[in-house]
Amino acid sequence: MPKHSPHIVELAKKGAQHRLDELKREVAELIKVFPHLEYGSAISPAVPRQRYTPSPTAAPRRKRRTMSAAERKAVGLRMKRYWAAKRAGRKK
Repeated sequence: MPKHSPHIVELAKKGAQHRLDELKREVAELIKVFPHLEYGSAISPAVPRQRYTPSPTAAPRRKRRTMSAAERKAVGLRMKRYWAAKRAGRKK
């Protein structure tokens, strides 16, 4: 990679910082217009987020059911039989 003069590097840094500031302002404006985008934003370091708190009228979150080791093993065996039968049917 070619070496650049310190002056050019300094100008590039200033240009990059200016562009970053522009992007931060643009993101802030977009969030003002579309506030729902803030919660799923992939640009978290650029724009400080507000903590999401569900409204008191929102339905409580459903708890996920976890499978025991025996249940996972049973599902695994069922799927192995399923795919073996699929492969056997395809070879005919």
